[in-house]
Amino acid sequence: MFKLWATIIKDVRVLLRDMVGISLMFVMPIILVVVVTSIQNSTFNLVNKNKLSILICNSDTGQASKQLIKSISKIGMFKVSLEAADKTAQQMADAMHDNDAMLGVIIPSNFSRKVEAKSKSIAGKALTSFGLAGDSSKKVGDVDPLTLYYNPILQESLRLSVQGGIRSALQLVESRETLRSLYFSINEKQLPESLENEMLNNNTAINEIPVSKDGTRATPNATQHNVPAWTIFAMFFVIMSLGGSVVREKVSGSFIRLKTLPTNYMVGIFSKQITYLAVTLLQAAVIFSMGIWLFPYIGLPALNLPSDILALIIVTVVCGWCAVSYSICVGVFADTQEQANGFGAVSIVILAAIGGLMVPSFAMEGFAKTAANFSPMHWALQAYYSLFLEGGKLKDVVNNIIPLFIITIVIQLITFWGLKRKKLI
Repeated sequence: MFKLWATIIKDVRVLLRDMVGISLMFVMPIILVVVVTSIQNSTFNLVNKNKLSILICNSDTGQASKQLIKSISKIGMFKVSLEAADKTAQQMADAMHDNDAMLGVIIPSNFSRKVEAKSKSIAGKALTSFGLAGDSSKKVGDVDPLTLYYNPILQESLRLSVQGGIRSALQLVESRETLRSLYFSINEKQLPESLENEMLNNNTAINEIPVSKDGTRATPNATQHNVPAWTIFAMFFVIMSLGGSVVREKVSGSFIRLKTLPTNYMVGIFSKQITYLAVTLLQAAVIFSMGIWLFPYIGLPALNLPSDILALIIVTVVCGWCAVSYSICVGVFADTQEQANGFGAVSIVILAAIGGLMVPSFAMEGFAKTAANFSPMHWALQAYYSLFLEGGKLKDVVNNIIPLFIITIVIQLITFWGLKRKKLI
């Protein structure tokens, strides 16, 4: 026990001398958590607060185009500005650039006429199918398409949401014209506005309820998503200090000197695991504390800890142990500190990518989805999400802890084999 304690004190002193490593393990992850959470929180609030600016060039003078603009404004996700009619593609692009608009729409000059003709044709076919007198013989071409311009920086998912919103507005306009045509054909008078609104706006409400294991109905925010994910990334980033420390001891001859002493190098390995496991736990405590107390002061949602604190501690310990084990393994096989840092940094980013920290696992397909099962970050992230987002308990994350524990044991065995192969023990 004395040998282990002395070795731990030595590792702590070596760690405290490595100010660059400490900065990478604490300062960089903290900045990353704050920045990513701020960006994602802005994305979550896009519809409610930061609406997408859209320029509409209306080349049509009819009522249908005016109804379309009104419907687009009511969607709630757009800040509508009108432009002069008959703009060319280049003029529209210049206008979007000058007004810092993300979207632009050109309504063709024959929009209202084509919508009205199409509505009358559909109404005639409907009357004929009902056995009433209706003109269904005249063929009407499709309405000329709207032209949607978008800034290339818009992500595809957001672009699809924009298309869906504009399509719904367009469908509302066409449905309104069809109803008016049907009503006029049957009653020979205009459709009352109150009846029109009742028929078109009689939408069934949708109740959104997040599914949780503890029965709570709180909607997870950007902090609940990002803080656990990037805490895992921070814990694995100890490789920048620990991996280099193992390499330095090999290069400096510390391993050889240890063989002349009445001890075993496995004591040194065990010491490093204890020391850096404490570092990973401190990282998690610092980042979680920031989420709880600092985030509300900088305008971000506060982090809500799960109700099962014991499960949170167990997941954090196993994840930290896995991160430390992987760092030591890389240090054992690397021949230089540059190799350890370079391979370590790249491999951590790859493990984070396939583990779901950068792209959600449910969005992955094929090889990427299979590869996620081999990333320890994937199992740690699923465990954290189960606790933070779904209100899970310890029994709910056992299926995530076991694979993470198995991966850690495999890494430990590979490290032991590497020490034997290099005749370090």
